Amino acid sequence: MGIVKEQAPEKESQEEREATVKAVRQDIEKEKAKITKGKRRRKIVSVFAKHGLTFLLKDTLFWKLMGKQKRSQKEDEHLRQIGARIRIAFEELGPTFIKLGQVLVTRQDLLPDPITQELEKLLDQVPPIGYDYMACIIEEEFPEGVDLFEWIDEVPLGSASLAQVYKAEMKDGTTVALKIVRPTVEKLFQTDITVIKKMSGLLQNRLSPELSAAIDIGSLIQDYYSSAMDELDMIEEAGKMREMTKYRKSTSYVDVPAVYEATKNVLIMEHIDGWMLKDFPVDFLTFEERTKIMIDLVHLYVQQLMDGHYHADAHGSNIMIDKHRKKAIVIDWGMTGRMDSVSAFVLMRVIMLIQSNQAEDVAEVFMELMNPTIYTDPVKLKDEIQSLALHYVNSAQGSDRYNYGQLVMQSTAIGISNYCKVPNSLALWAKGFSATEGAARWIAPEISYGRVVEAYEIPILKNILRSRFNYRSNASLVAESSKMVATFPRRATKVMENLAENKFRMNMQLQPDTVMRNTLNQIVNRLSLALITFAIIVASGFIIASVPGGTFLGMSAVTVANIGLVTSLVFVLFILWRFIRTRKHRSLL
Repeated sequence: MGIVKEQAPEKESQEEREATVKAVRQDIEKEKAKITKGKRRRKIVSVFAKHGLTFLLKDTLFWKLMGKQKRSQKEDEHLRQIGARIRIAFEELGPTFIKLGQVLVTRQDLLPDPITQELEKLLDQVPPIGYDYMACIIEEEFPEGVDLFEWIDEVPLGSASLAQVYKAEMKDGTTVALKIVRPTVEKLFQTDITVIKKMSGLLQNRLSPELSAAIDIGSLIQDYYSSAMDELDMIEEAGKMREMTKYRKSTSYVDVPAVYEATKNVLIMEHIDGWMLKDFPVDFLTFEERTKIMIDLVHLYVQQLMDGHYHADAHGSNIMIDKHRKKAIVIDWGMTGRMDSVSAFVLMRVIMLIQSNQAEDVAEVFMELMNPTIYTDPVKLKDEIQSLALHYVNSAQGSDRYNYGQLVMQSTAIGISNYCKVPNSLALWAKGFSATEGAARWIAPEISYGRVVEAYEIPILKNILRSRFNYRSNASLVAESSKMVATFPRRATKVMENLAENKFRMNMQLQPDTVMRNTLNQIVNRLSLALITFAIIVASGFIIASVPGGTFLGMSAVTVANIGLVTSLVFVLFILWRFIRTRKHRSLL
């Protein structure tokens, strides 16, 4: 069909192209029709069963290992094997699960290291589908179709689970990169996510009451789904890239590709002639050039964070070195997110406090991000975070062991192990910070990444003060203060009158926590079963006593006694089973 690079001898006629597009469109519709909830559910269950993963919904040992902070070498090996099977199953199930695995890699606070280390091996590079299918999308997205371009190289530059990238040339001679979403991937995502949500409910039930109070798997899946839908929308990605151009004045050596046009499924952007970060010749850039790129990359990430943005996937495979401009170009803006300014300022304050050896203040600041539950011991939580912070004071920032992304991840893990609710965005931010650090260290390993971050203290402080003293931020405070001052005399007079007439009353309504309410319901249910059991035993005794030689409802006294005894025994065993099961859940951590 259509168009190849300059070497193509001739183009298809209009009739041939329309026939090809119609045939391809029919094939795409047939493929979409095959993607149903029932078929995907059966596929998921069969793949999980094939790789021996259905036990995750019922195996107590696995969940006990999940919650342990210290494990034996044998237990780690057991988890590694499980992680390998999960990775293979996710690759077989396709894009939805590959992306889910990439998100789970960031949740080292939830999953043991042996599992996340295996999930890091997930292959997002998949065999490309035929060019005709992608050209069909171009025909549907643009009025001119493939005639919008002088030529398109049919061999993709890259083929991932969500999209493929092609090199092309516009009519005006501009060389561009075409990012095209695979034709059936959105339907697959929407179908799979319905099945995954139901499975997440089963997994949530496997958590202990304490851990269930801190972790909401359903919320985690919903965040993942929202992020994935944004990643499938090329208009959304183009908007992020255009927004990032505002940093060009302050970061001269880091840039984003120019965006020429975008539709829902196609992104036309600047083609970067260069190398991936980990492939560029070291001698191509001088030490000074590499240092400037590293500093700008770090400052770009920190400044984005202060403005409420973060790039969760800024690793070496998403950054290129431009041959002509000698700049680092961040080419993929799919996995990004937003963070409220309060959380961003907390993280920056943590960095500044660590430099001053104020570990206790670090712990208190971190606790602002964590929402304790009824199972949380605040003293223990603060002590553990403070002990962790001490390891980072005066440490060689930039190592795999000590970096600020790792600090956030470890603090989040401490919060969850102490049954706190922690924002999901923290894990993605930590991944992004670590990925940016890895890229910066690759460019200029001679320079301390931590020192570069610390050198940005003044702009960080200015951002915090500017936000705190912004009239928009303080509008609510001014309005409420004005209202309080204006209405104080009237309210005080009313209180004094009620006191004088002995009309002062206080109504208080206690609303227990959801976990406490469930616990009280369990206690009431068990007491009710115990009373029913006791009533059956007593009733059986009265019946036997009242009809020693006769019958009751056509049954002999012995039969009535046996029925009552068996029924009572069943209730007693059920109560014991529920009690033992609850004890096992509590012992998981």
